[in-house]
Amino acid sequence: MKPVDFLLIIHPALAVIIVFPLIGIVSYYSLQTRQRRLALANKEKSKIPPIVGTEHVKVGRWLSSAVVTITLFGLAYPIGENIIKNQLWTNNFLQFIFLIVMFVLTAVSLYFLHSARQAHWRGTFATLTGMGIVVLGCQDNVFRRTNEWYVSHYYYGIAASLLMIFSLAIVTDIYKDRSNRWRNAHIILNCFALLLFMGQGITGARDLLEIGKFKLGG
Repeated sequence: MKPVDFLLIIHPALAVIIVFPLIGIVSYYSLQTRQRRLALANKEKSKIPPIVGTEHVKVGRWLSSAVVTITLFGLAYPIGENIIKNQLWTNNFLQFIFLIVMFVLTAVSLYFLHSARQAHWRGTFATLTGMGIVVLGCQDNVFRRTNEWYVSHYYYGIAASLLMIFSLAIVTDIYKDRSNRWRNAHIILNCFALLLFMGQGITGARDLLEIGKFKLGG
């Protein structure tokens, strides 16, 4: 195994070590939070402690950040490989600078999205983070499988990342909205995200195998 191959496995390793355990924890807390809320709405005494809601939000923030971060790692390998292969710092310096700046700005936007409290700033940084993910995903050498987008690890990952960014942006609004529209949207979209994460586990293993065979064949 060559040293560069270790860069290829950082993305799946982080998914197994960090993201998927967090998905399980967040899913458990979400069920506990909903059961407690329904019990209180029916004026029943719940054995579930009140802190479960706070823990759900906290770990949910960790999960959202981890998903976006791991997406950046997943994009960094093929983009970095393309930069080195084509020596962009020499042959296309503007593109080289653009790619570096896009990675930095996307990471910075994600950081500020966490700390933003006002709705317009949350919307701004969520939009910038999402745009950064999409633009980087459109770069050369990224394995997209566009002809089979419905079973594409790339498209599942981009969609899941955008949903996580949206979740970060609306988390404050969920607790302010008495009509529960934001809460219901959050539940529906994150149930869909859970299905995407399941698909990620399958398509990610498949793509690693196919990319490995391609490299050996090359």
